[in-house]
Amino acid sequence: MKAAAIAREVASRLAETDSIGLNATLDWSADLLDREAARVDAMLAPMPLHAMPIAVKDNIVTVEQPSTCASKILEGYVSPYNATAIERLRAAGAMVACKANMDEFAMGSSTENSAFGRVKNPIDHSRVPGGSSGGSAALVAAGVVPTALGSETGGSVRQPASFCGIVGIKPSYGRVSRYGLIAFGSSLDCISVFGNNVANAAAVLGVMSGHDHLDATTAREPALPLSPGDLPDLKNLVVGLPREYYPADLDPGVRAGLDRAIAAVRAQGAEVREVSLPHSKYAVPTYYIVAPAEAASNLARFDGVRYGVRRLKDGDDVADMYRRTRGEGFGPEVRRRILVGTYVLSAGYYDAYYGRAQAVRALIAEDFRKVFSGGVDLLLTPTTPTPAFKAGEKADDPVAMYYADVFVCAISLAGLPAMSIPVGRSDGLPIGAQIIAPMFQEQRMLAAAQVLERVVSATGEVR
Repeated sequence: MKAAAIAREVASRLAETDSIGLNATLDWSADLLDREAARVDAMLAPMPLHAMPIAVKDNIVTVEQPSTCASKILEGYVSPYNATAIERLRAAGAMVACKANMDEFAMGSSTENSAFGRVKNPIDHSRVPGGSSGGSAALVAAGVVPTALGSETGGSVRQPASFCGIVGIKPSYGRVSRYGLIAFGSSLDCISVFGNNVANAAAVLGVMSGHDHLDATTAREPALPLSPGDLPDLKNLVVGLPREYYPADLDPGVRAGLDRAIAAVRAQGAEVREVSLPHSKYAVPTYYIVAPAEAASNLARFDGVRYGVRRLKDGDDVADMYRRTRGEGFGPEVRRRILVGTYVLSAGYYDAYYGRAQAVRALIAEDFRKVFSGGVDLLLTPTTPTPAFKAGEKADDPVAMYYADVFVCAISLAGLPAMSIPVGRSDGLPIGAQIIAPMFQEQRMLAAAQVLERVVSATGEVR
């Protein structure tokens, strides 16, 4: 199909999504889609992502649309350059469809923290889509686009993928360039991808992957293939079930979905064994020390001088201007994390909090290394402890909100690749299973996910 026709269809779906109040987009236009389509239709050679429309989380910079991080402090900011991931996707024939709503500066687990209003879960509008990449997830789940970009710092793609019943992939740290991703936690951030199936998400990840001289943290690993490969079954694979991820109080619907997935893995010939990741219980408090500390450092640049909105009144000095700009420009969750990060980095507290958290982070990573070096090829866990919760349910309890990431943030601290795929529903709400692989073993993870996708439907039916 010609790109122009696909662009018109996407524009129609975006307009329909806006009309029902999903609030998943922050910027899009039919004119921009037409220009993207004309560029693709002018390409002479067939491209691997020909005319694939991709929604882009609003913390990944693009030259033709604002990149605001869903924050008032960057309202109207337009980047002078594209992120490396965007350049690679456009060169492969993809079209940027829209900028997607998100938790402000990627800080949240529900996409209720956007300065421009909360995103609704397309399956049940009273529920959250997860976060912080909730807008991207909602657009894929609603069928507006087949794939979308999000970012992962501590689960911000896998968790919304689970809540919305789609595929979400976090690559190994360093697999995809961070150049053009507005930083939250620099040792954690990964540009990641949502898809309506494993194959589409894997193709986008493959195009984005590979070393980038503009980002010194990218690994000197070859780019991933565009296809995960077609495994007939899971014979010769050992799949571990970490006991810490299957607590007695796990939501019954989540447990049932994972039981179906485990049964399917066994039926496909894999050996399943119980393993232990004993330091995983410290992952949430460790993450919520390390990530805010890095955020406090990274967000110091948003001061009303160099970027975005400036709040200044007659008689204000520079300190007043900083205080007013940051106080009015940042939302409450961002301010909370900046304060926490500043505290744990302050003199007299650095060793007690940040230094200790980094030591525990190393122990968490070592747990995974031991399991994988002990003959386990992949790990299978729930992605989230519950299905999508109601909007506002955890808004007044930050700790309860943070524990929505209990099964995902340890993997981010260890820098490993992981993904969520739908394996069923509980009372109509999606359930996701998480597959975790050793460092830079995305291909093994994706191939296994494709087998599981083939034998377990999104509604939980085992084929």
